[in-house]
Amino acid sequence: MSADTDTAPAAVGAPTRRAASPWVLMYHSVAEFTDPAEDPYGITVTPGALEAQLLWLRSRGLRGVSVGELLRARAAGRGAGLVGLTFDDGYHDYLTRALPLLRRHDCTSTLFVLPGRLGVDNVWDPLGPRKSLLTAEGIRAVAAAGQEIGSHGLLHQDLTAVPDEVLQQELRGSRELLRELTGTLPEGFCYPYGHLDARVVAATRAAGYGYACAIDPGRLAGPYALPRTHVSQADGGARLRIKQVRHQVRELGRRVNPA
Repeated sequence: MSADTDTAPAAVGAPTRRAASPWVLMYHSVAEFTDPAEDPYGITVTPGALEAQLLWLRSRGLRGVSVGELLRARAAGRGAGLVGLTFDDGYHDYLTRALPLLRRHDCTSTLFVLPGRLGVDNVWDPLGPRKSLLTAEGIRAVAAAGQEIGSHGLLHQDLTAVPDEVLQQELRGSRELLRELTGTLPEGFCYPYGHLDARVVAATRAAGYGYACAIDPGRLAGPYALPRTHVSQADGGARLRIKQVRHQVRELGRRVNPA
């Protein structure tokens, strides 16, 4: 997307008919840890676990790509064999731990960052552990490496609980800040905590994004509320296969019984 354009590519806009949502995996942090107590929110996988999960995808004839790439491929009829990979919050360990593995296995991903919290840490997680967030330079390095940068808002707030003016700052303000950082308007948005409602979804679309990621959006599922599958340290091949089938069954149900 060019830096002087304020609209998303038509290829990733809302489809004319209800289609099954693609399978999109949700990660956060990639770091070494040994005790589950060090990861109370279940947001961390080790580099070894991430690599094993990427290899499992490959063994199934699947390749992980950014959500923007995935949606463009699907719109062009080339989406078979592609799985979306997302990393929320913009932790510094994405640059040092995740990115080398993604490149090794010829994968891309979408990194959802918080331009209002550059270079600080995840203060919204009261139980910790404290994890450093990328600086402006780090975000530019990720973009230069061919990864998609998306917005996670400014400050990691529950958007369903904020007034309209704050909602606009989180959506439009974060988008403009990321254009200043990278030279490109972000195509994608990710709802903090996965919290959304009809007002937030409508505002996200109106802000110019081409798509948005949720977790389990229920009847709001669609291009501005893409469901995602949380991936944990415990997810080996068998568990990933169960999660893949669960996604397929859920999407079949949505197509048979649309909202």
